[in-house]
Amino acid sequence: MIMCRTFRAVKFLFMGPVILVMLAVINTMTYHGEWWVKWCALGIGIAWVFSLLRVIRMMILVGGLAALVAYLRKR
Repeated sequence: MIMCRTFRAVKFLFMGPVILVMLAVINTMTYHGEWWVKWCALGIGIAWVFSLLRVIRMMILVGGLAALVAYLRKR
């Protein structure tokens, strides 16, 4: 369950900016004096930071477990 969330978070780290660029292109093509894409960027940016924190937390956990296993094997 946790790994599934982490894999989705990693996927979003790459897909979030792609989605945002597509929205910026759509906003540019349909520009009528309002940059509505800024609100999308705010929401996607907040979600992106949370995804990044989830991935970093899992990397620290996995790295700590790997270090513990290496330490126990040495003993």
